Amino acid sequence: MSPNIIKADVIDDSINKSVGPEVPTSFDEIKTNVKADEDFRVYDEETSPERVVDHYKDMRLNHTVEFYKKMEKKYDFSNGAYRKLMTIEEAFDVLEDYVDASDPDLDLPNKLHLLQTAEGIRRAGHPDWMQLVGLLHDMGKIMFLWGTAEEGQDGYNAMNNKQFALGGDTWVLGCKIPDEVVFPEFNALNPDMKDDRYNHIYGCYTPNCGLDNLMFAWGHDEYMYRVLVANNCTIPREGLDMVRYHSAYPMHDKGAYSHLLKVEDEERMEWIQLFNKFDLYTKDEENDIRESFIDDLWPYYRSLLVKHNLGEKLKW
Repeated sequence: MSPNIIKADVIDDSINKSVGPEVPTSFDEIKTNVKADEDFRVYDEETSPERVVDHYKDMRLNHTVEFYKKMEKKYDFSNGAYRKLMTIEEAFDVLEDYVDASDPDLDLPNKLHLLQTAEGIRRAGHPDWMQLVGLLHDMGKIMFLWGTAEEGQDGYNAMNNKQFALGGDTWVLGCKIPDEVVFPEFNALNPDMKDDRYNHIYGCYTPNCGLDNLMFAWGHDEYMYRVLVANNCTIPREGLDMVRYHSAYPMHDKGAYSHLLKVEDEERMEWIQLFNKFDLYTKDEENDIRESFIDDLWPYYRSLLVKHNLGEKLKW
């Protein structure tokens, strides 16, 4: 099985020697709503919206090693391949009304969530590349342009269409699904859990094989990471990790895969954890900043895109 390793030619080693961030224990200063911390990310068959329960059931039914390989082939960037040329601004327009079926905390368009995340990171004084990650991290959901219902990528309407391969918490494929996932009661539905190659703790992996050698349930994270790499952006590895692994909550929030990670992966987890606090706590249905996007916010973020080699039409 081929590993998913970052392309060395798009990484500047000089910016990857940073000391791991100190993740605060309180994020009251960045929260833009009055929602209690314990009321975020509540997943329960009795109380979660039906669309959320159905979404995660579909994820467990459909995400397998075979499905991952199918998506990897479909969204291939090798030898100059791509599906469409678009600027980030054009992609934003396409995602204007996209609502994530898997999110129990926000029923507003994804574009608003991206702006809220980026602005929260900016207010906190974090580096411009991290602000840019906040703006871009969910844009891989644009896969719906080329997706189908069978593939779980069929569009805007979170109430009627299948999005199981666009959003939602991800887990490592090719080994036993841990109880740390949301709705673990659906784990037995996964076809790979009936396959002796994959239904044990190491599955197709070797102990401590490392983060970049793991396959995660296919979604917007993996696709957007591949978009950024294919377009030779200059966002450092810490930022690329935030994009690629921010939905892997069983790993970075619950520590479910320590037996598969290398020691050096621990610092990478700290950066992902830092980013995820902004991803989560800046969600606010009362803080609609989209109207100020073009006049007030876009010139600033446009300059960051140019700085990090993402200012022109990109391969998607």
